[in-house]
Order: sequence, then C-alpha cells, then structure tokens
Amino acid sequence: MRFRVLWRRVATAVGIYGSVLFGILATIVAARELSNTDFARFALVFAITGLLQLFLDLTIDEVVVKYGNRYAARGDWGRFQRLFGLGLRVKLLGGVVGSLAIVLAAFLSPWIWGLHGIEGPLLVASLIPIVQAPEGMASAALLIRNRYDVRAACLLWSMALRLVAIVIGASIGVTATFVAIVLAQVVATVTVSAVGLYAHRRWPRVEAEPLGDHAKEIRSFAIQSTAASGLQSLRGLLPLVLVGVVATTSQVAYFRIAQAPQTAFASLSSPARMVMLAEQTRDIEHGRHDRAWRLLRRYIGSAAGIVLVVVPLAWIWMESLIRIIYGARYIGATDAARLMLLAAAVQLILGWTKSFPVSIGKPGMRTTGQALEIGTLVPLVLILGNLYGAAGAAGGVFGSSLVLAAFWLVGLLRMRGRPLADVDGAVS
Repeated sequence: MRFRVLWRRVATAVGIYGSVLFGILATIVAARELSNTDFARFALVFAITGLLQLFLDLTIDEVVVKYGNRYAARGDWGRFQRLFGLGLRVKLLGGVVGSLAIVLAAFLSPWIWGLHGIEGPLLVASLIPIVQAPEGMASAALLIRNRYDVRAACLLWSMALRLVAIVIGASIGVTATFVAIVLAQVVATVTVSAVGLYAHRRWPRVEAEPLGDHAKEIRSFAIQSTAASGLQSLRGLLPLVLVGVVATTSQVAYFRIAQAPQTAFASLSSPARMVMLAEQTRDIEHGRHDRAWRLLRRYIGSAAGIVLVVVPLAWIWMESLIRIIYGARYIGATDAARLMLLAAAVQLILGWTKSFPVSIGKPGMRTTGQALEIGTLVPLVLILGNLYGAAGAAGGVFGSSLVLAAFWLVGLLRMRGRPLADVDGAVS
C-alpha cells in the first residue's frame, strides 16, 4: 500500500513537471519565433484569456472533490451522482461566460491596451474556455479516486499538444498560433474527458437524488471557492494585463519573461498541492486529522528548504539564464526576473494555502487572504509599473506576496494545535 502511494506521488511529479517543461518550451518557442512586438501580443492575449477564463469560471470542481469524498465515505451514491451532474452543468456555464467575456474584451481592446493587433487573436482564443470546460469534472473524478497520477498524465498530454500547436503556429503568426492552440485543446478535452468518464463509471451507478439539506451548504462552499480561485488566478495573470495598460510594448515582453521564476516555482509545488488536496480531504472526511497536519508540516519544511538553496543561485545566474534561454534581446528583463524570483519563493512556501482551506471546508479563509493580496497588488503594479516598467511591476508583485504571507502566518498560528474538527465546517 505504501509503495503504491509513493509510486502515484512520483508519477504525479513526473507528469506535472513534464507538463511544466512543455509549457516553458512553448514560451521559449514563441519568444524566439515571434518578433518582440508579436511576442508581447501573444503574451497579452494569453494573459487576458487565462484571466477571464479562470476569474469567471465557477470553481465547482473543488466542491465536487470535497463533497464527493464525503458522499463516497458514507456510501451516499444518490447524492454523489447528483453532485457530479450539477458540477458538469455549472462548468459548462462557466465556460460560456468566460468565452463571452473574452469576446467582449476583444472588442474593447483598442480602448484598454496600447498594444494593437490583439482583437483577432482574442476572438480565436475565446473558444478555449468553453472547449476546456468538461475537463474540470474529469479531474474531480480522478482526484476523488486518489488517481492524481492519472490526472498529471492527462495534464502532460494536454501541454504536449499545446507545445506542438505553438511550434506550428508561431512560424506563421499570432492568430495562427491561437487557432492551433484551440484545435489542440479540442483533442485534449476529448481524451481527458474520456479518461474521467471511465473513472466515474466505476462508482455505483444509481439514480441521482436531491442534495436536500446539503444544498445550501454546498452552494455557499461553491461561492466561496469560486471567489477564492478567481482571486488566486489574478496573481499570475492580472499583473501582465495591467502592465499592458501602463507600460510600453518592450516592457510587456520583459515582464512576461520575468514571470518565468513564478511559473517555475508554482509548478514546483503543483504535484504536492494536488496530492494534498486529494489526501488531506480524504483524511479529514475519515477523521484522520493528525495525518492532515503532518502532511502540511512536511510541505512547509520542504518548500522552505528548496527556497534557501535555489533562490541565491538563481539570483546570481539570472542574467545568464535569460540570455541562454530566451536570447540576448531579453536581457532587459533581468531585474524584473530577480524580483519575481523573490515573490515566487514566498508563494512557493504558501502553496499549501490553496488546497488546505478546501480540505477543511473553509474556502472563505483563502478568499480573505487572496483579496488582501490582490487589493495590494493592483495599485502597486499600476503605480510602479508606470514609473519603472517591468521591474516596478515585479516589485509590486513581491510586495503583495509579503502581505499574503503576513495574513497566513497569523492564520496558521491561530489554527496550530487545534483539532481540524473545530476548524472544519463539515455537516455533522
């Protein structure tokens, strides 16, 4: 049993890190194949699309993971099936809303962003949210089964398809790149959904029953989780969108390159966060609260150790890394990348704050923390980005990360030593 769990965790790490590698390679290909201006367009369209997709999406998949584990533990298969049916409808609705928002952004783009020529790519990219929507329920089914290794393999497959799409499209132009990305997403969604459907059909197939007195709690959980996830998405995507409003085209390109440490560190913690969401939720629903605390302590200690080793070395070699990976024309991103490195280090240590509040049934804690962070990030990025370009915007991201760290330090000290039964908002 222990070997099987270890194998799944290793396979999860391999799948996620492989997908991250493909994502990094995709950015490198775009940066090298496209001109500076076209790369800035590509980065801005990608950020706008991701921002609106994630911010307007209804994060029902986290709700399904939380309550799906609860119903599975109790053998309440009627409500279990109802929860999945409701989740799929909500995800599709979120995809439609996200797509419409991107279409609106395309028409408004000449009046919002100084970088012209993004209307066409945005209209093409608007198809991504609705095409990708079904993947959420497929992921939830795999996580409830603790098959986060399979979920990671699906992510690897999706990112491999996206890399191929960018390799093909970038040699033609920005709009062609997004046409290829949409086609790749269609293939990815079909395959991942098939895997998720297979996992779901292995549960007892009974007639769905009304959620009853659980409906109000689930609705409240969904609203809080959606708000928290929406704010979480702003951290990585909103700064670039704001830089596009206040800075020059070259600074937009520099800032996108500078985000590489943030992307890398977020990806570094991704396997652990996926494992924690699946295992801590299951442990809490089965009353094994001590195991949930132990996994949390291990994560924080491991993340802090990685930061102490990696950050000083990356800081020293940053200019050389940018020159080698992206090319000499992006050396101007060095100072911004170093500041983003510090922000990424703080965010890595705080990676547990994305999954743990969901596992204990208190997504509102995450919402409050993210709201404080975003409330600090927006003015700092706009003001400092206007004054100092990409480096100023990166400093704003770092400052907002410190605010979030202070919030969760207080929160962790308040939770420390308390049984999770006292923290969890579960239905008795």
